[in-house]
Amino acid sequence: MGNSLNNGAKAHKKWYRQLYFWVLIAILIGIGIGWAAPDLGESMQPIGTTFVEAMKMLIGPIVFLTIVGGIASVADLKRVGITGLKALGYFQIGTICAMTLGLVAINIFRLGDGVNADASTMEVTGKASDLIAAGEEQKWWEFLTHVVPGSMVEPFVEGDILQIIFMAVIFGIALNAVGKIGEPVLDAVQRLTAVVFKVLNFIMKAAPLGAFGAMAYAVGKYGVETLSSLGWLILLFYGTSAVFVVFFLGGVMAFLHLNIFTMLKFFREELMLILGTSTAEPALPGLMKKLEHAGVKKETVGLVVPTGYSFNLDGAAIYLSLAAVYIAQATNTNLSVGQQLGMLAVMLLTSKGAAGVAGGGFIALTATLSTLGTIPAAGIMLIFGIDKFMSECRALVNFCGNAVATLFIAWWDKSLDLDRVRRVFRGEEVSPVSETQRTDPADVEDPDREPDFDKRLADFSPETHDLSTVK
Repeated sequence: MGNSLNNGAKAHKKWYRQLYFWVLIAILIGIGIGWAAPDLGESMQPIGTTFVEAMKMLIGPIVFLTIVGGIASVADLKRVGITGLKALGYFQIGTICAMTLGLVAINIFRLGDGVNADASTMEVTGKASDLIAAGEEQKWWEFLTHVVPGSMVEPFVEGDILQIIFMAVIFGIALNAVGKIGEPVLDAVQRLTAVVFKVLNFIMKAAPLGAFGAMAYAVGKYGVETLSSLGWLILLFYGTSAVFVVFFLGGVMAFLHLNIFTMLKFFREELMLILGTSTAEPALPGLMKKLEHAGVKKETVGLVVPTGYSFNLDGAAIYLSLAAVYIAQATNTNLSVGQQLGMLAVMLLTSKGAAGVAGGGFIALTATLSTLGTIPAAGIMLIFGIDKFMSECRALVNFCGNAVATLFIAWWDKSLDLDRVRRVFRGEEVSPVSETQRTDPADVEDPDREPDFDKRLADFSPETHDLSTVK
């Protein structure tokens, strides 16, 4: 009776206590201050960057602990490997589709025609110069050799997600292989995961402040003049991204008999957070917890979501192809269909090389242009001013792409409870995932293993620790 009453109260939660509402209000206030008082808005940068840095502080530990716990808890490591291969295959297909859509859009509308920019006279200075230099030094094959860290501490200090994933997979496999000896370590990993997510809950309370500071700075620093000068390119990028989300990602969801719009509504808090901070990283922990609550297996979420943040960047893929061809058009560089397809092939590699790096989209674009040698890298200065306003869209699409990818891989593994997903996405009250729902029978056939940690974490499920509330 008591639980019923509590659930009823939760179902009628007041709108003004929703986190996404306060984040939206903070974004609007930030835009207003940045527009009315640019200097004041620009001075708000520390508020936004402090929140983002606080979230980034937890990304490495969350990714590491989640992957280790997921891999070490399964009985059949072969299934983990198969799931990883399926995910990588899906990521490549999604990236190719996103890049192709960007190529088609910019070739149809040809917004760069008539600009007649002379790349040889463009002055490259400041931050743009540093990013271009980093991109020119970036080789297509470096993401392969870069995966292995120089030390066990370096990836966490540098925030390198690729290297953290590599270490977590190796550690998780080793922990699984030692069997009973590693059970105390696994238990410690799972307990520490609970503590880290509790810290996350505390930090999320400051999300409106972070969104306010980041948006006020962006508008105050770059101003509406930057938006209007290349507004058509921004509009084309946003429109192309919307088409990709609605039709490609929506098509994948329809194949699963799910609705893309109910999914977007379910993740509205995370989407608002991304819109305010211009990065998808602060929304990663919320995505993982909500997908688990929707019924996706913990090990699937732990493997696919962090990997997708490095290899499944659909928004960045659209940006790369669209921006590269725009620069070619603006500098009167003629590209044949074959050259554009070759550029797409190079982008499949360079886009991974800059994953998790500050200014990654710009570095990947410069690396692509430098590798091809046909489009002047200095042409990046044509779009440098509006990159900040395009980064929000890149992050939003990346987030949506990874949410859909995780659901699809879970379905492909025959481990997705579609009825539960529909109910959760519709906002219905659903009990926390039980141990038998979360884990296949093959994972608990060892009587000596005690995979009961999730029961001890009932207090940390979205039912009892909702990230969407502000108290």
